[in-house]
Amino acid sequence: MDTLIKPAITSLDLLRRGKVRYVYAVDDDHLLMVSSDCVSAYDVVLPDAIPGKGRILNTLSRFWFRRFSDLIPNHLSSLSPEEVLSPAECAPALLARSVVVRRLQPVPYEAVARGYLFGSAWRSYQDGAALDELASLPAGMRLAQRLPEPLFTPTTKAAVGDRDQAVDFARLTSDCGSSVAESIRRTTLAIYEQSRSYALRRGIIIADTKLEFGVDKHGRLLLMDELLTPDSSRFWSADDYQQGVSPVNFDKQHVRDYLDSIEWQEPPHLPKEVIARTSWKYRQAAQRLMAPD
Repeated sequence: MDTLIKPAITSLDLLRRGKVRYVYAVDDDHLLMVSSDCVSAYDVVLPDAIPGKGRILNTLSRFWFRRFSDLIPNHLSSLSPEEVLSPAECAPALLARSVVVRRLQPVPYEAVARGYLFGSAWRSYQDGAALDELASLPAGMRLAQRLPEPLFTPTTKAAVGDRDQAVDFARLTSDCGSSVAESIRRTTLAIYEQSRSYALRRGIIIADTKLEFGVDKHGRLLLMDELLTPDSSRFWSADDYQQGVSPVNFDKQHVRDYLDSIEWQEPPHLPKEVIARTSWKYRQAAQRLMAPD
């Protein structure tokens, strides 16, 4: 399977590099976004890539963006990568990971919807849950237990190497305005609940997911970046799910579990088994979720 770590693009100016994405300037209204095969965990970019990962992120995001286009507009444009790249740069591996999007002003927060008690929410719940959304949960809940109702728990959007920090809805409202904040919360929870029902019919539990929003030059709120991928979501096997244990997953939890099993300060290399298994999990998630009805 092909692997892309850094795009070989010289015809466009590189504006920024995120944890796994490269963003290039096309013109005043458009950007080229390339999803590499790099992998991050705990907000750290690891030195090894996951073959085919960027292709899956790009394809699956486009699938979801189109599926929810009636609910909220998104950053997809009508331009193709072939129209903005030089002919010499149009290699299949690059094109499969590229998309031309509209320029937006990003909302400086990530919108997180949680349907199950896991990850940082589980740790916060055990430690006393400083956020009101988690503090309201009943006592005695177990790891990976389904929440009474999905929760909206936004976070900061950290720079590469920094950790995202949970914030309350009051801070989101203060910084973005009550109308925008409420639209983000309502849309995030609607997308989560609809996608959770859709995925469950295909044997996948979407435990949680994070969305990103931006504002266009007309002041409209749009979805951007990626949507419901194994990078931005926790996908669990519905057949194997049970409370109290870490569920069988189809995302990068396998990478996190490996990092949790070793001591490290600098980003470590991943064993070949972890790379191969994670690549397989990503492919399984995409195949199940995009399977025709």
